[in-house]
Amino acid sequence: MSSSLSERAERDRESSINPLGGVTSKYPGPRHQISRDPSLAWWRRVLPVIQSHRLTFVTAIVLSFLSLVFQVLVPNMLSNDIDHTFVKHLSSLHSDVISIVIVGVLAGLTGVISRQFLFYTAYNVEADLRSLIYEHLTWLSFSFYDRVQSGQLISRANSDIRSVQMYSIFAPLIIVQCFIGVVAFGFMLSINWVLALISMVVMPILYVVGIKMRRVMFPISWITQARLADVATIVDENVNGVRVVKSFAQEEAEIDRLADAAEGVAWAYIKDANIRAVWSPWVQNLPQLGLALVLLCGGWMVLHGDLQYPQILAFSLYLLMLQAPFMMLGQLVMMGQRAKASAGRIFEILDENPEIVERPGAYDLVDVQGAIDFNHVTFTYDNGAEILKDFDAHIAPGETVAIVGRTGSGKSTVARLLDRFYDVTEGAITIDGQDIRDVTLSSLRENVGVVLDEPFLFSISIRDNIAYGLPDASHEEIEAAARAANADEFIVRLPEGYDTVIGERGYTLSGGQRQRIAIARTLLLNPPILILDDATSAIDVHVESGIYAALRELLNQRTTIVIAHRISTIALATRVLLLDEGHVLASGTHEELLANVPLYSEILAQTTPAGES
Repeated sequence: MSSSLSERAERDRESSINPLGGVTSKYPGPRHQISRDPSLAWWRRVLPVIQSHRLTFVTAIVLSFLSLVFQVLVPNMLSNDIDHTFVKHLSSLHSDVISIVIVGVLAGLTGVISRQFLFYTAYNVEADLRSLIYEHLTWLSFSFYDRVQSGQLISRANSDIRSVQMYSIFAPLIIVQCFIGVVAFGFMLSINWVLALISMVVMPILYVVGIKMRRVMFPISWITQARLADVATIVDENVNGVRVVKSFAQEEAEIDRLADAAEGVAWAYIKDANIRAVWSPWVQNLPQLGLALVLLCGGWMVLHGDLQYPQILAFSLYLLMLQAPFMMLGQLVMMGQRAKASAGRIFEILDENPEIVERPGAYDLVDVQGAIDFNHVTFTYDNGAEILKDFDAHIAPGETVAIVGRTGSGKSTVARLLDRFYDVTEGAITIDGQDIRDVTLSSLRENVGVVLDEPFLFSISIRDNIAYGLPDASHEEIEAAARAANADEFIVRLPEGYDTVIGERGYTLSGGQRQRIAIARTLLLNPPILILDDATSAIDVHVESGIYAALRELLNQRTTIVIAHRISTIALATRVLLLDEGHVLASGTHEELLANVPLYSEILAQTTPAGES
């Protein structure tokens, strides 16, 4: 098994690593990134993503423009047809109707096609933005996730992106309509310039209203999006923590907590509705004042012979065309402020830089022998908690070392630092004499396999969970890894064997079964350095002995760090490191520490299950 897994891992390393240190993906991803310049307006930062779809977007805008041009032609054609057919009798009604029908069909056809292209662009832009956020989240360090709630991230990757997408796509369309309003105004000037100017009397008032409306909309838009994220956070916590909620009979308390958050959202929406109720009528009805003035003055001109009936009819139709842009102006302002607030929340994530990055000139870690040195390492979390203090340890290639200590002594932190989930505050960690900060992250994590004490499984088949790190692994390799983890015996008894799809986070399996699958997943990668972070804590002692019997041969071929509580786990190790308050208090065999270090005996007495010897 070992040789086959080693060959598979080598093939994967050769084919999957790209020059940037990541893993090659089948999905090409967004064509362009957003601008990284925070000084730019939010829409200018999003613009490169929209421009990457310029062909369909420009086509949609052009066709929309043509559709509106055809619509603008109708009132002028109608005026001329009435004048020529009914007044001057210069043309036939039949030909006039056909001309208007043709123009109407062209307007409708170009409008339909433009909407198809527009929605195609909109949903692709939305997919690109969502992919950009997810891609960025995968590169952020663990420290970011230590302080940010998952519900907040989910909300920003969904509702906030939708707000940005809607405005980014539909704002240009509304602007096109406003431009067509300018064309319509040109026709109005050609009919009667005095009447056209009278119809524009309300424009300065509309401008002032739009400015004030924008100022009051932005704060409530931000609050709305933030409170929606709070609701998403509570829902996420309750879904993932449903077993805890039910275990403590706290359903009512959680319902009340969600109700309070939902009430906060309702307040924000009501406040938003009140603002719309106050300002929208101004935007929508002020143009009606212009229409009233046109009818008054235009009617007076018609009565005095200064304007013809066909002209006042065409003028009124053009004025009605101007109503749509004015009505959309209010909607544009509201959408713009919500999009601005949402974009700000999205940029809070995209402007976050990962703390763990590759140094310039980082190289791949290859031909690993497995010598590990912790050279006077000190580590402090962002919250100020100092976990490791002058931690100094040396592990020889092929050695299996157990790390034992009280809860909070820094055992799991050692594993996280070795895989560079975090960087040391002081000191250095080397593998085969190479500082892990000088090598690429992908090659480091390929050579250092970690099995965590709380394994995470995906809602896919057991086969795909085991092969997560090597998707192209053969069934024989997957079975070999499962047998090494003593998981094959329960997998084959499942209704669909390795093709059984497990529930979310693997909760349809027992804790011990989840841990065995997690061990198999790591063993399939065949890493030269293996960390078992209390990886058998949920496994029955008798099952654990079977796992270790299968693991012993594999552990002899690699350097292994076992973070342990049980004596049976410690028995795998040739040497034990005793941690106390973040540093190595003692080092030796299990028997030596048991005989000479009272703290070691005390820790084992507290953590060893009853009946285990």
